[in-house]
Amino acid sequence: MGKKRKIYERIELTDLGDKGLCIGRDEKGEVVMVNGGVPGDVVRALSKRKRKGVAQGQLLKVLEESPHRCEPICKHFDDCGGCKWQHLEYSAQLEYKNKIVLNAIRRIAGCDPERVEAPVPANELTFFRNKLEFTFSDKRWITLAEAKDELNIKRGGALGFHRPGAFDKVVDIDECWLQKDPSNSIRNFVKKYAVDKGLTFFNLREHNGLLRNLMIRTGRESQLMVLLSFGEEDKDAIEALLKSLIKNFPQITSLFYVINTKGNDTILDLPLHHFFGSQYIEEKLNDVVFRIGPKSFFQTNPGQAEVLFDLALSFADIKNDSLVYDLYCGIGSISLMAAKAAKKVLGIELVPEAIQDAEINARLNNIDNVEFIVSEVEKILDDSFFNQKGKPDIIIVDPPRAGLHKNVVEAINNSKVEKVVYVSCNPSTQARDIGLMKNHYSLERIRTVDMFPYTSHIETVALLKIK
Repeated sequence: MGKKRKIYERIELTDLGDKGLCIGRDEKGEVVMVNGGVPGDVVRALSKRKRKGVAQGQLLKVLEESPHRCEPICKHFDDCGGCKWQHLEYSAQLEYKNKIVLNAIRRIAGCDPERVEAPVPANELTFFRNKLEFTFSDKRWITLAEAKDELNIKRGGALGFHRPGAFDKVVDIDECWLQKDPSNSIRNFVKKYAVDKGLTFFNLREHNGLLRNLMIRTGRESQLMVLLSFGEEDKDAIEALLKSLIKNFPQITSLFYVINTKGNDTILDLPLHHFFGSQYIEEKLNDVVFRIGPKSFFQTNPGQAEVLFDLALSFADIKNDSLVYDLYCGIGSISLMAAKAAKKVLGIELVPEAIQDAEINARLNNIDNVEFIVSEVEKILDDSFFNQKGKPDIIIVDPPRAGLHKNVVEAINNSKVEKVVYVSCNPSTQARDIGLMKNHYSLERIRTVDMFPYTSHIETVALLKIK
């Protein structure tokens, strides 16, 4: 018999924590992290487990509503788990994101920025993404509404998003607010076509079935790329579906497919089949054009990426005689924009395909004062590298969520470079790294940029200057 789960009869929620969970205390003072709450709510919750000694709870009922609680715009809000903060008014989202950043700096880094600035709001709250990836599954997630009416449940297949915490279950989506049309229409058409033709949906446990993944990318001037991933090689069925897509959606400018029989969904190591149209689409950040293929890495919110990168470059204050290092440069988004102002920019990135894209985009934009290197930053950034390539005037870093490797922090500290601009998607690791640099650098400015409204994702830009 399983362990009996506890009911928390009354929890006052006061703050937001990791992954959008709400922090509160019950009547006995126990700290509980509640999924589905809003700061200011008083709720009843069911205990789930303890994580790092802190109780986790699932919202059962809102006893008293927060003044910041609002009605979610998406019909799938209760089941999808993607836009976790749709029930929190937008001004409060910004306030709490900024609070999380500043708390991390003070608690983890042990310092205060010289200048605290207001968070930058998103220009668009809906339909801002240029890329979405959907998953097929023959095991559709049963919604909360259906669970209450067990007699009318029809399992069926799904085309949508993975349910958080259930890798083999997919929430069927018929309307998503993240990507503009015809994204919804294409997804719904593909699902209906599959059902009508009796095509099999992928089984995420047994790894069989024809239809596996669907990716939709949009570019400037209404360019539209579609990529379908199949778990089996059925040439007739695949070609019939792709031809039907072209016929019904003349907006498609680029169509690919891939056969993926592996145990994971990644296609970076697989050959792609170009079926129709152009082999790429284009996106533009400020006055730099980027060519994007089906495997390309690119910012999924290009409008707000411009805001983020403009802020980073304004912090850098690049002069025409500046040598700039762009560490973890990806496809060179910041590098190519910085090159417009700098004498030279050097970008370093681990992923060879990203550097290939960066070099293509440099040629496309006639930018010749950039150099890109494929390497792990921590393996080459040292005194000998600075001596060989030149000591930079400015270092810009945009690392993955894990933050800077300790060797990179040490190399920057030893370099005594005048300015470091730190772009981050993880306030905790950014604060950790700033703490490791604070004996050498002062934190002049930090600013939160909201790239993904309705979610707990946070982007920040920090400016550090040599002491």
